[in-house]
Amino acid sequence: MAIVAGETAEAVDRAMKMIKVEYEVLKPLLDFRKAKDNAILVHPEESWRSLCNVGADNKRNLCASGKEENGDVDQVLSECRYVVDQTYHTKANQQTMMETFRTYCYMGVYGRLNVVSSTQVTFHARRILSHALGIPKSKIRVIKPRIGGGFGAKQTIVSEVYPAFVTWKTGRPSKIIYTREESQIASSPRHEMEVHVRAGADETGRIRAIDVYTLSNTGAFGEHGPTTVGLSGHKSIPLYGKTDAFRFQYDVVYTNVMSAGAYRGYGATQGIFAVESAVNELAEQMKMDPVRLRELNMVKEGQIMPAYYGEMAKSCALDRCMQRAKEMIGWDEKYPAKDMGNDKVHGIGVAMAMQGSGISGVDTASVAMKVNDDGFYSLMIGASDMGTGCDTILAQMAADCMDCEMEDIIVSGVDTDTSPYDTGSYASSTTYVTGMAVVKTCEKLKEKILLKGAEYLGCRTEDAEFDGKRVWCPKDGKEISLKDIGNRVMCANEEALMASEAHYSPTSPPPFMVGMAEVEVDVETGKVTPIDYVAVVDCGTVVNPSLARVQTEGGIVQGIGMALYEDIVYNEQGRNFSNSFMQYKIPTRQDTGEIRVEFESSYEPTGPFGAKSIGEIVINTPSPALVAAVANATGVHIRELPITAEKVYMGMKHTK
Repeated sequence: MAIVAGETAEAVDRAMKMIKVEYEVLKPLLDFRKAKDNAILVHPEESWRSLCNVGADNKRNLCASGKEENGDVDQVLSECRYVVDQTYHTKANQQTMMETFRTYCYMGVYGRLNVVSSTQVTFHARRILSHALGIPKSKIRVIKPRIGGGFGAKQTIVSEVYPAFVTWKTGRPSKIIYTREESQIASSPRHEMEVHVRAGADETGRIRAIDVYTLSNTGAFGEHGPTTVGLSGHKSIPLYGKTDAFRFQYDVVYTNVMSAGAYRGYGATQGIFAVESAVNELAEQMKMDPVRLRELNMVKEGQIMPAYYGEMAKSCALDRCMQRAKEMIGWDEKYPAKDMGNDKVHGIGVAMAMQGSGISGVDTASVAMKVNDDGFYSLMIGASDMGTGCDTILAQMAADCMDCEMEDIIVSGVDTDTSPYDTGSYASSTTYVTGMAVVKTCEKLKEKILLKGAEYLGCRTEDAEFDGKRVWCPKDGKEISLKDIGNRVMCANEEALMASEAHYSPTSPPPFMVGMAEVEVDVETGKVTPIDYVAVVDCGTVVNPSLARVQTEGGIVQGIGMALYEDIVYNEQGRNFSNSFMQYKIPTRQDTGEIRVEFESSYEPTGPFGAKSIGEIVINTPSPALVAAVANATGVHIRELPITAEKVYMGMKHTK
């Protein structure tokens, strides 16, 4: 690796042109279907090793491999009257966040490296920089200011190492700002996956078995390869709660394309596209309404989900989501399609989805909160707000717990020197995991306020009450305001009014969603135009309806982009042609049709105020719903995204 640093961007550009690099050009391995056991090894180096037992083998180009099953899938499928056996292909997708990767560094007054970065994982960044530079964590401070989106791309350390190295070696400030082109070619896009699905049902419409095999393309490196692939099965198969058997197998392979990483949906998006498309095709084979087929088979509250780590669906409003979505879009009147005349046909399609709320048994969040003079609060969190509104939601939770106004709570951004530890904002963890840490911290702080107030009043703690504004004693009517408590604590006190609690969850309760799409297809050209998209989401208790709505709308737009527009294209040598928004098309608001969102609340007993997550679930239904809508309009099943006019037209031509 070579790093060029200069006083100005112009100087750096000039220096880079003067550098001569000699390359040993090797034959690339670009087709992930041919990667396993290929003679070309992406990682032939002897120093390669797998730190976890995930079925990796560099001599076979395997980043991970595994198998899970329950029951005899082959036997059950042989007994099914109706069986779908199809393969579905999703290509890589770019996160295309508004703010590109960027980091600046400087040396602090005490000789410590200060790193200010657009990142989702502040504490992970510190850990990785410590390893990369060979210096202790105590010498590194990482600060996350407000950032302009991430969607998982900034869950990977992309830009941080280079300026950190320059500053640590030279002692001078440094910065790096990726151009859009650099962000498009050096990012960590969604994993390309090919998912083979077999699903069988009996004469009554009961889906008895689902068999899923996922081949995932991790690209040149496997940072998220072993974990992402699991969700393609664990977040799709459990949607159907009456199966007698399931099997989930996967291989994750290395190739010489961009290293894939985290992207909103994190593997569930690909798996749900495949399984939901297969179920829609199964319904067509059975001549059954796909909504009815789902109503007969969907997971219900209180059911154990063997394919979801044996967890129970303690909160599930999927049935109510389906019913409400039907009403919103007018399913019974529009299904399957309507000829609008003038070579235009409207089709309608449905899909459902589930996700998770953090990584069970792994994600940890800590929160600290203190009472200041005048009685306002400082809330210190380690979760990264990247435009998701988590700072607002966590402050809202704290205000509710402390019986105060949100204006009384000051939220501090993430700083590894002052913030309590948090694994970061990813995997839909913030509201559920960090939110519970907020609730626990507030409970502890209220106890301390009550204890101190009773001490100042000269009464027993059990005789005093705290109502958010004051501590008072009902027996004698004496009271002291929170403002006075805060000021007295600042002047003469032996213990600060501060509390800090951590939380992690052994479970990851899934949110659920139903999406229905209406499209217009021009049968003369194959052009697909989104007309209407309705979404009904079960994210437990909706903490902030406005933020939940924009999260849902944003995820749907990204899902529509994945389904209809976005396509990474490589040339024969593996060069990424899709390196700008001229070549890589993302949808504008004018390209998505009408989007309507509603919520059906359940109550998750393990979540803060009964809440679950919402960040990722919302991207998972557009692809299968849109594919189904096109199929109902034209009879053409698109099994490789994106859905292009060419694919639709040629499909119609072939079927004729």
